[in-house]
Amino acid sequence: MKHTPFTSRMKMADIISANHSLLLVLPRLGIHLGFGEQSLQEVCNRYQIDVDFVLLIFNVYSFDNYLPAADTLASTNLEPLVPYLQSSHHYYLNERLPHIKRHLLNVATHAGDRYGTVLRQFFADYEHEVQDHFAYEEEHIFPLLQEGVHSSSNTGRQSLSASGHLSHNHSDLVDRLSDLTSIVLKYIPGDSLTEELNELVFGIMQLSSDLEKHALLEEKILIPYIGQVLKHPMP
Repeated sequence: MKHTPFTSRMKMADIISANHSLLLVLPRLGIHLGFGEQSLQEVCNRYQIDVDFVLLIFNVYSFDNYLPAADTLASTNLEPLVPYLQSSHHYYLNERLPHIKRHLLNVATHAGDRYGTVLRQFFADYEHEVQDHFAYEEEHIFPLLQEGVHSSSNTGRQSLSASGHLSHNHSDLVDRLSDLTSIVLKYIPGDSLTEELNELVFGIMQLSSDLEKHALLEEKILIPYIGQVLKHPMP
């Protein structure tokens, strides 16, 4: 999308109608359907969520190359960002990957031994790679980042060092999904599996797009935020 970013005065239903993919973001923010005529501000008040943070998430996911201005970033409470990223990890591992796997295994069953084996092995390797990547962030990086926000300078330096690791391997996760899409589009016969293949390809593309936004949040917003906090520690 390439339009004017959303504002807190817009009706929540209109925002979701403008970008249907935000339906997949709402549960990660703890927001549920049933907005009525409420604005985004009113919905956030209802759920006791910082509206500027929600706006940042919605705009990042909705508009190509969107990044908040430095003053906007400085005035936004970004403490919910790590919990949001953790919620996204849960979503990828427990919802999106199982959805893709279900369709992929059905396709593999009908694709013959050669391509069926390739699909199964490729996805098994990818699933393991994603699990390892997220586990490393959850166990070694996010705790340091959260501690560094309220910490002494020594922990702060560790936190900043840990944030540097966030920029690694994200592109690999997305590139591997692109490779999987190419295998499906080029080599899997679809004469009797049209609907199943469509579900599989759309699922892969949706995950790829979501992971790109996830990486942007970590690399372009979380890391600068940590650096800013370490310059001006919270009390």
